Amino acid sequence: MKTSTIIAYLGAAGLAVLGVIMAKTNPSQAEYQDYAVQRLTLYLKTDVCQKTQGIIESLIHFNCEKTVDSVNPQIREVIAATTHRQDYLLFSIYQTDLKVSSLIPSYKFETVGAFNNFYTYSAQQR
Repeated sequence: MKTSTIIAYLGAAGLAVLGVIMAKTNPSQAEYQDYAVQRLTLYLKTDVCQKTQGIIESLIHFNCEKTVDSVNPQIREVIAATTHRQDYLLFSIYQTDLKVSSLIPSYKFETVGAFNNFYTYSAQQR
């Protein structure tokens, strides 16, 4: 066999193995929901709660972080209801259009899931 033929076979076998690994590690919708809830909860606690901490808490004895923890199941439901998954076998693209009410700005997130990980590549406030 020629060296170039051997290299071609090894390359094809390597691509096939990579494809199988990617297909097996393509995260599910439930795993995305876990990821999205964790990211949104962290954002609310570190950004939103920190900005309102002094004013609101002193006025009405409101604990923002506890409130965020208590509405965690509702956050999961909202994310589940507003997320569309495009499954490409080797990876998935998740599009979440997060709109709770007309008083709160809406957001659009686009995330790719592969190798049991997620990467949010677009986050836009609308």
